[in-house]
Amino acid sequence: MDEGHLPPGGKNSTVDETAGGTSTRLPTPTPAPGDPATVHVIVGSSRARIVLSGEVDADLAADLQEASAHAEATNLPVEIDAHHVTFMDSSGVAFLARLASRSPHTVRVLRAPPTVRFLLEVTRIGELLDVVDDDPGFEVEGSVSAIRPQGPTG
Repeated sequence: MDEGHLPPGGKNSTVDETAGGTSTRLPTPTPAPGDPATVHVIVGSSRARIVLSGEVDADLAADLQEASAHAEATNLPVEIDAHHVTFMDSSGVAFLARLASRSPHTVRVLRAPPTVRFLLEVTRIGELLDVVDDDPGFEVEGSVSAIRPQGPTG
């Protein structure tokens, strides 16, 4: 992506927060071919969820760090929904390792595709995480925060 298309202030992400009084089941974003990678942070009353999609690589490192800081600030257990990850390099593995080592709770990875599971096994980072096949669902009773890339303008 051309740096001229990024908004002022660096990496092309924004944080939106919305308060609501009712529980809502949130859909998981599905990447379309050619879509940029995304990172969403969803904060519920009992845990924070980081939803990853697309190619998790060095281009996403700043967004991963921002998402990690946002989730850690909640002091809630953190889970990573990796279902829609199409590629992951050492930046994604390092993100998971940092999150696992800094969290007072066991970090749970949900629905990791085979390529991500392979990386977690080979690097042994999976030993620091709770890797599960199922998604227990996520009920939101408060705020929803999203970190998401903004595409090029024009």
